[in-house]
Amino acid sequence: MADFRKLRVWREAQAVAIEAHRAASRMRGARSGPLCDQLTRAAMSVPANIVEGSAHESPREFARFLRYALASVTEVEAHIQLARDLQFMTEHDFTALLGRVVDVRKMLYGLLRTVKARRLADSAQ
Repeated sequence: MADFRKLRVWREAQAVAIEAHRAASRMRGARSGPLCDQLTRAAMSVPANIVEGSAHESPREFARFLRYALASVTEVEAHIQLARDLQFMTEHDFTALLGRVVDVRKMLYGLLRTVKARRLADSAQ
């Protein structure tokens, strides 16, 4: 696969991980610790899975890691929703992160479709 740094979805996922880490550091309440940890771990796993998948030569393996990234970005959304509902996260942080999370999810779906199509084309040859 291509150099992961050239993938727009990786750059956006990396930005989400950084923003999630910063938002988690601003979360209020002593009881927010476990949620902060889960949020940052899930957010960091999105770009990490894209990188790991891109290291495989097989489109099938790349697609598998893109699905892992997709699951993690969905987990990030659940964590930020919970953080907002528990009033650990500000509405501003929630809205900013949610927009980026949705964008990354859309990009992952698009890339996954492309990789699947390439895999089908390769198998037809």
